[in-house]
Amino acid sequence: QVQLEESGGGLVQAGGSLRLSCAASGSTFSTYLLAWFRQAPGKEREPVAAISLSHGNTAYGDSVKGRFTISGDRTKNTAYLQMNSLKPEDTAVYYCAADVDRIAVNPFPSVFHYWGQGTQVTVSL
Repeated sequence: QVQLEESGGGLVQAGGSLRLSCAASGSTFSTYLLAWFRQAPGKEREPVAAISLSHGNTAYGDSVKGRFTISGDRTKNTAYLQMNSLKPEDTAVYYCAADVDRIAVNPFPSVFHYWGQGTQVTVSL
């Protein structure tokens, strides 16, 4: 069973930055495909960013391209989401997701078998 530990959420003013972390553990997988999704109240869950830890390939949702950057540390099975130029519409619960690693991350992977508890990101005006 894979456990995902998320951290880094919080409250920030518009235009500010936050960094989320997601550490995966507890599996026989040697490496992971890690991703972030988000869900705002009354809205569907949407993809934010994904990374293949072994290959370094990345993918982004259209609404965050150019503002968010995902990176990974394979030795720690951890992904980081650097969020810059935050907007009030980025306010949501951000969920880390994990699955077996793969080379192709485009189009954005749609099936993840493991999910974190979520961390709240709130962007104020």
